Amino acid sequence: MSQAQVFAGVVRWPGGANLASPPGTLGGVFRLAVGGSEWQHLTQGLPAECHVPCITVDPHDSTRIYAGTQEGPYLSTDSGNSWARLNFPHTDLQVWAIAVHPHNPRKLYVGTSPLGVFISEDAGGSFRRAKGAELPEVADMRGFRNRVMRFAFNPARPEEMYAALEVRGVIRSTDAGESWTDCSDHLIALAEQEHLKSAIITTHTAEGMLDVHALAISPAEPEVPLLALRMGLFRSEDHGSHWTDLEMRKRTPIFYGRDVRVSPHDARTLYATMSTSAVGATGQVWRSTDLGRNWARFDGPTKAESTMMAAVPSPSDRKVVYAAARKGQVFGTQDEGATWQDVPLPQGCTAVMALAVT
Repeated sequence: MSQAQVFAGVVRWPGGANLASPPGTLGGVFRLAVGGSEWQHLTQGLPAECHVPCITVDPHDSTRIYAGTQEGPYLSTDSGNSWARLNFPHTDLQVWAIAVHPHNPRKLYVGTSPLGVFISEDAGGSFRRAKGAELPEVADMRGFRNRVMRFAFNPARPEEMYAALEVRGVIRSTDAGESWTDCSDHLIALAEQEHLKSAIITTHTAEGMLDVHALAISPAEPEVPLLALRMGLFRSEDHGSHWTDLEMRKRTPIFYGRDVRVSPHDARTLYATMSTSAVGATGQVWRSTDLGRNWARFDGPTKAESTMMAAVPSPSDRKVVYAAARKGQVFGTQDEGATWQDVPLPQGCTAVMALAVT
């Protein structure tokens, strides 16, 4: 087996996609050998002024790495050494999410900002736009552009899939992504509770409940999507009609949810990141071994100095997990959290958005 690797996706926007990059800011794709300490900046074939908010490893072939950029989706077939742009017809859309169909390696899903879902049946040779993903804004977004953040498939019935939308909730498809319906009504209803109200970029107090960053579905509960959003972690047992709060705020004073993942080795084990805000001063990694009923801190002695953006278990080694904080910190454990290694990205990487492990 080849050496397992970590990939980080970095953007050059310091606090958002509408802000200019200060001098010395780096963006792009960076690679690290698991257990190593030296990052490589991978640039061959990628845009010169690169923003990479999305990194996806092909579940069928770990040498195939997808990167979402401000100029469309890119693919590496040699573990990141070189890249080529897929034949995506839109140069004006930022790509924030890429997924490969779990049973068909040639079927790809691309999620964009502004909102859009695109499907390829020929490994990126051509794309078509799905229906129903372009939802109207619920309030004046003050320049913020909604985006698709992540896709998740029902492991038992992959024709059912969900997409997490930043500041627009959740959408669901029952026909393998061809058409989508909104699953956000109950998220908005939950925001009638005082502790779930949050409005930062709009005047709509349901904004925080619609600020969805990640979702995951475990094979142990294939009908139950899990969400990480601004107000915490939530789950649905009726395909998105209603959502239940996992009440992370009772466990930690920082409950801004940025990531949630299922262990590829134990379907009952989940990882999630909690922070103070999108550009906060600290963050944490939590783990559940019973599908989210109970949680415990997992990141041990790590001291994140910014929002914890991702916690990613390795698909090839159950003891390996890597986590990334927004301003360039990366932490890795090779013993299931007993000890952690700090492997910071190069200076200038001030906006880490994505992490992947092979």
